Amino acid sequence: MKTRFASVTGLLALFLAVPALPQDSSITRVDGGLWELSVPGSVRAPVRMCAPDPSLLAQVAHRDKQCTRVVIASEGKETTIHYTCTGSGFGRTNVQVVTPRSLRIATQGINNGAPFNRVYHARRVGSC
Repeated sequence: MKTRFASVTGLLALFLAVPALPQDSSITRVDGGLWELSVPGSVRAPVRMCAPDPSLLAQVAHRDKQCTRVVIASEGKETTIHYTCTGSGFGRTNVQVVTPRSLRIATQGINNGAPFNRVYHARRVGSC
């Protein structure tokens, strides 16, 4: 039992040691604010999302949930974030910074027991 507890404790320590958003992550160079998200090729009206912290854009499918986010890769203008929302699901999102006011967001995961896989174009439209 000690070994099992020690390995769980070790994993928890490793998880807590990983910073949520490293300073060199491309998404940290994007300003927070009011973002308009649209699905390319869709006739649906864009959705507006207030994201004072731009990393919140990684969890579009869970935008009203409290989630933990961890950057799992960041290179150049792309950042991949894994997030978990207790009781609601999880997701993995790739955010590509086109310009500081324009992003391509590809996200997939599980939301309330159902899978999702969607690509958004995000455009900063102001402050919130």
